[in-house]
Amino acid sequence: MPTTITFLGHSGVMVRRGPHTLLIDPFLTGNPAAVHTPAQLSPTHIALTHGHDDHIGDTAALAKASGATLYAAWEICEFFGEQGIKHLEPGNPGGEIKTAFGSIAFTKAFHSSSHKGRYMGQPCGLVIRLRGDNEKDLTLYHCGDTDLFADMGLIADIYKPDIAFIPIGDRFTMGPALATRAAELIRPRVAVPVHYNTWPPIEVDVGAFKPKGVEVRAMKPGENWTV
Repeated sequence: MPTTITFLGHSGVMVRRGPHTLLIDPFLTGNPAAVHTPAQLSPTHIALTHGHDDHIGDTAALAKASGATLYAAWEICEFFGEQGIKHLEPGNPGGEIKTAFGSIAFTKAFHSSSHKGRYMGQPCGLVIRLRGDNEKDLTLYHCGDTDLFADMGLIADIYKPDIAFIPIGDRFTMGPALATRAAELIRPRVAVPVHYNTWPPIEVDVGAFKPKGVEVRAMKPGENWTV
């Protein structure tokens, strides 16, 4: 069964397979790179890496409109429960949650996580496994906002991601040089750079992201890729 990946701009990704539509960090309103509006999307699942505004974005409106299940750190799920979101699946690094499409595992990320002064738990990376009935599973690793860390090599050994979404924008995350090392540790077939060129402070040359042995696919906001 084909999987369609859509880059939503900044760090946002939409993954569609069969009846399932997963949004990762759906920051649309106020995102100068976004080409979609919340009304155009109807997710079945939403997953968040951490609680900063440019990642939780339109989660509340999307979840209320669609009834999507939210996967995020415990504190983020507590916050959205207070906003009236009903379908919540909290987790934390090291944990894995079974889903209708496969599973979501939480990994560590080196960053911060807060919302209007409120602590939003541990920032995370997400490993999404899309189960194939009669075909190979497809495994995605969204690093979230993070620094380079050596345990990315363990994530590669354990989960064997096919595709990795890696922040390269510098200042708040890795820049292209550290992201290049990260991709070489993770060893995906394809690395998709994210979290760059949304605003001037994170403008970088995507051409400087060039890991050895890994294909780089720099996607434009709104671009679809069928895997």
